[in-house]
Amino acid sequence: MTTQTTAPETPSSAPAPAGLVPIPEKTGRALALGGSALGIVSTFLAWTWTSDFPGDLTVYGYPGGLQVLVLIGAALTTLFALASYGVKGLGRLAPSGADAAVKLGALATFTTVWYTVIAISVDLGGAVNLEPGAYIAAAASLVALVGALALPFEHPLPDPIDPDDSGWEKFKHQSRHRWTTVKAAFHAEAPKPVGTLPSYAEILIIIGVLALGLTVFTYGIGTEYDELFIGFMLTAGFGFAALNKAGLVAQASQITARHQNITITGAFVTAALFPFTQTDDQYATIGVQILIFATVALGLNIVVGLAGLLDLGYVAFLGVGAYAAALVSGTPTSPIDVHFPFWAAVLVGAAASLVFGVLIGAPTLRLRGDYLAIVTLGFGEIFRITVNNLDGTSGPKITNGSNGVVSIPDLKIFGFDLGVPHDIAGFTIGRFANYFLLMLLITAVVIVVFRRSSDSRIGRAWIAIREDETAALAMGINGFRVKLIAFAVGATLAGLAGTVQAHVSYAVTPDQYVFASSAPPNSAFLLAAVVLGGMGTISGPLVGAALLFLIPNKLQFLGEFQLFSFGVALILIMRFRPEGLIPNRRRQLEFHEEAEAPTVLTKAGA
Repeated sequence: MTTQTTAPETPSSAPAPAGLVPIPEKTGRALALGGSALGIVSTFLAWTWTSDFPGDLTVYGYPGGLQVLVLIGAALTTLFALASYGVKGLGRLAPSGADAAVKLGALATFTTVWYTVIAISVDLGGAVNLEPGAYIAAAASLVALVGALALPFEHPLPDPIDPDDSGWEKFKHQSRHRWTTVKAAFHAEAPKPVGTLPSYAEILIIIGVLALGLTVFTYGIGTEYDELFIGFMLTAGFGFAALNKAGLVAQASQITARHQNITITGAFVTAALFPFTQTDDQYATIGVQILIFATVALGLNIVVGLAGLLDLGYVAFLGVGAYAAALVSGTPTSPIDVHFPFWAAVLVGAAASLVFGVLIGAPTLRLRGDYLAIVTLGFGEIFRITVNNLDGTSGPKITNGSNGVVSIPDLKIFGFDLGVPHDIAGFTIGRFANYFLLMLLITAVVIVVFRRSSDSRIGRAWIAIREDETAALAMGINGFRVKLIAFAVGATLAGLAGTVQAHVSYAVTPDQYVFASSAPPNSAFLLAAVVLGGMGTISGPLVGAALLFLIPNKLQFLGEFQLFSFGVALILIMRFRPEGLIPNRRRQLEFHEEAEAPTVLTKAGA
């Protein structure tokens, strides 16, 4: 008796390159170029007849509001489309190939245009309020997207299907293959290493990159209405992805890596120029709060990113530093009748956080994983409850309870009063701009501490503990001492930021330092900033903190749905980019095993 078995169905050969849309390649490429060029023209036409919609889209010959973003997206798509034709001089725009960049550029233009058209129709009461320019822009962006999706790419081979699978299992298998195919449509090869250019040319490129970053940040933080901010996020997100797929981001990273000191110095100079781009203190307020949030996130990155310790009560160390500085600030609401100068207040705040970090870490750091996380979460709540009870009734009068320490005076550093405007080179620098520049110096100190510690012997011990604590202990590393140092250093950096936060906000109250709330800084947002930006890196938490502070601030129009939409966005990012926005190379390989391994890894894996 013989038994016949059925072999799984396997494809005989790889499918020929084709696009997601069944259109000939030449036609698709022409549609992408023509549609994006027509999109540029449409931005110079009126999109609505009334100026009731923000941005005044009624003017002919002068783009305004969301039309500017559409113009940028369409121009970027046009340049990449021309590069895909092999136009002389444009090949440098797409060292990794132009097709994936064309698709993402067309997607940026399409989403921004159609969002604008829908917003006009909803806000003004119907599509009847659209002018011909809006219809032309919508049609042009759709044509460009269809043409871009018709560009050919290498289709992945499907996995074999077991004939005995149920219908549901076959459906899941087919869905996975379709999603893999969609991802392959936007795949781009790694660019070749950029050749060595003259030093002055590479420095000019670094200056250009930093200037572009300052322009984008200033535009984003200065968006005056909700529709413009959402359009900015769409254009910036897909536009950056297009530049990344084109290989420009990778080549810029290679150039900046050759001149790290120049890049870091230039980045701080660029950041220091931000207050000079503002006409008032409105957005400098957001800037200084972002820097405080980012500095605390960098301190947490030592604990979580380098040492691998999950701390859910980290915001308490920010509160310790803030309360310590407030109590010695000379405010009449402080029970301690002393007024320390700035440098002494900074030392008091940092030292108080250091002491609390050691006192909390010494008995708890022998725990691991979830147990340590629960203990740190408890510490955060204990701190908030304790300062709430030190009101003179439930306990000694130290923190004034729920009323907090208020009327904190502005800082004076060597006679320079940060609380009043100053004229510098013809520019008026307001109160929050003064604190922005001060906080920028403190951020620089924190970055230096992070870099030096991560590259030191203790930094390598932190990384060893993070990767495998049992193996590290077996190799002779004193795990408890190493983790306690990480905890103490992280707490000190948070306290350093807290000393400035107390003076910026004029008041320190217990409800500012909770585990989770609708606005940062709190422990949940701090941890999200580190994970979202990229654990173990410097730029990751800075970018993550900026996004996590700016986006909720700009999404206030969503009301009670603000946290819901924000949570959905975080889930999507963690699903499709779990290593973070700016990961170190080692962590990226952990999530993407198919990625090409680097030839050299630094001690931190960056």
